[in-house]
Amino acid sequence: MLSTPFVAGSPNWIDLGTPDRDRANAFYRALFGWEFESAGEKFGGYGTYTLDGRKAGAVMQVEQATSAWGIYFQTADADATVKAVERAGGTLAYGPHDVGSLGRMTGFTDPAGARFATWEPKDHKGLDVINAPGSFCWAELHTTDVPAAAAFYRSVFGWEINSAPFQGGVYTMAAPAGAGEEANFAGFVRTEGAGEQAEPYWLPYFETDDVDVAVAKVRQLGGSVQMVPVDLDGVGRIARAADPSGAPFALIKDA
Repeated sequence: MLSTPFVAGSPNWIDLGTPDRDRANAFYRALFGWEFESAGEKFGGYGTYTLDGRKAGAVMQVEQATSAWGIYFQTADADATVKAVERAGGTLAYGPHDVGSLGRMTGFTDPAGARFATWEPKDHKGLDVINAPGSFCWAELHTTDVPAAAAFYRSVFGWEINSAPFQGGVYTMAAPAGAGEEANFAGFVRTEGAGEQAEPYWLPYFETDDVDVAVAKVRQLGGSVQMVPVDLDGVGRIARAADPSGAPFALIKDA
């Protein structure tokens, strides 16, 4: 399970890139109870989502781009991570950029094309709320080659890779170095590379009190349901959805 304080390699921030920030704000406010707080003009309209006053993520307006959630992983040294990514076959997309006194952000693509980012925290430590209803709780990489992806991220972040039986196969998971399986915070899913999400991508999971109620709200609010709720033994009840601009995410009620 994801926990705080965040350690090297763990997901510590999420943000949404969307062509319609106002619509996204209304959608996530109604779905999760999030409130939007602008960071001001100097940050280009970037703003924070809060849940009961605690930072739950962020949002930014992006023009002529696919709407998607971005997941950031903690690093103590952004420059060293750039070298590790490139050495492992990934690509630098931007940065490292200093964000005032808050920290340093860097964007990458992994060898299969999935976008991810790192955050080197200074004043801004990352998410204030995780694992609670309406907040981020799990990251999942959808990719065409799970072993290759796991090897890449293990090389970059030192993740411990483990697996468990799952629906006739295995589910590969990751935990921080030295933390053990009880600290798993991410999983890997093999995709066929076809359909709307043909490119590999990172999918955020949000905890909810009732997956079925949340799915009904998604539809009412103009989003779409990509996978209807299902029960998974030992995991809980999950569903996959997308917001009105098409950004995919998952919902889960832990077992």
